[in-house]
Amino acid sequence: MKPITYFFSILTLAVFSSCESFLDVKPLESISDTQTIVDKATAETAVRGIYSALGSSNYYGTGFQSIGYLSGDNIQWTGSQSQIQEFINHKVNADNSTIAGTWIAIYQTINRANNVLAKVPGVTDPTLTQVLRDQYLGEAYFIRALAYFDLARTWGGVPLITKPTLSPTENSGIKRSTQAETYAQVLADLEAADPLLPATTDRYRATKKTVWALKARYYLYQKDWAKAEEFATKLITDATNYGLLKPYNAFFANDARGTRESVFELFYNGTTEVNSHRGQWQPQTNGGTRQWAPNDALVALANNPTIGGNRSVLVARDNQNRWYGTLYYRNPASDPSYIFRIAELYLIRAEARAQLNKVTDALGDLNAVRDRAGLTASPAATQAALLLAIEDERRVEFALEPHRWFDLVRTGRAAAVLNMTDPNRFLLPIPVNQLLTDKTLEQNPGY
Repeated sequence: MKPITYFFSILTLAVFSSCESFLDVKPLESISDTQTIVDKATAETAVRGIYSALGSSNYYGTGFQSIGYLSGDNIQWTGSQSQIQEFINHKVNADNSTIAGTWIAIYQTINRANNVLAKVPGVTDPTLTQVLRDQYLGEAYFIRALAYFDLARTWGGVPLITKPTLSPTENSGIKRSTQAETYAQVLADLEAADPLLPATTDRYRATKKTVWALKARYYLYQKDWAKAEEFATKLITDATNYGLLKPYNAFFANDARGTRESVFELFYNGTTEVNSHRGQWQPQTNGGTRQWAPNDALVALANNPTIGGNRSVLVARDNQNRWYGTLYYRNPASDPSYIFRIAELYLIRAEARAQLNKVTDALGDLNAVRDRAGLTASPAATQAALLLAIEDERRVEFALEPHRWFDLVRTGRAAAVLNMTDPNRFLLPIPVNQLLTDKTLEQNPGY
């Protein structure tokens, strides 16, 4: 990675007064790696910069998320960028620009977290209280955990870099860890974050509850069903702060943000921080490009009253009678990026309980999500039927969010559902520009 000068934009969270002082800075504030974090103010700016990187256009702004849904079976490509079709065809090349940009963006996020973790402990500013110091370190650990989780499920094992990168060649020569070792780093960072973070509810910044959400997802991927159930339950039982809203679009329609549905979402103000997702989904008549759109299968599922229910609001037709996705619609482009919703925790717990053969309890969780969508109870009566019902529910519930591809890969269902004959394609190729830069990096098999 090249040395980076960070330009941090404001992440306005004015709806939470506790965050106002944290965000009361001018946009485009520049601090170099070599002299960042010398007092409380620069520590705050550096932490804000981690969130800015997390929400960048190549990470949760668009790039990484698009990998998750374009690679599934819900979306069609309608535009002129042929590299998008590679995801839909499951024949991604190593020179694909999306994976190149996403890889760099995730490691930039990790580097900013590493910068905070390396320097905040040495700050002597008396106004940086121990509570704030712990919080900043906990946030950095959490976001680094999320970043390595996303790398592991996309590429498998990757180089584990835990110190700031200050020169172009500083981390050259670090070999790829295994996927298991990369996931172990995720858990280590989550364990480090948990005791440092407050047990408050904040839908825009990491807290203990955000850590629990990622732990639930992590343990689901690791097939540790009991742990997945345990951590999902921590959020679901916090009914004062989290709940499934009715109807389905209540968490995003009419400029809603930060609702009880949300566990962790990224804020964009539409001016200095823009969520570029909107332009990809919206049709030309709404000022977008509609580069990708719901395919015929998803349109049929969403509009089927016994499957989509009131989730039919996820799709709409433009003035040329073409279907488009509606999750990202705000103008200017200030739509949140949803990283954890409480619906996911219900379906994580449903799947974990089904795997533990707790069929009745699993049905209860599944039916809670179905009820919110205006559907009747699932008729699934066996473990196998229930697991398939949960898979189908996740497909529609998160139709325009980055889950479908990763769900099918982690459950071993990608080959059957997507008609994939090459299991090497379940991981993406290491970007060719990274291989050219660092000769110690090894390409994934089959590429």
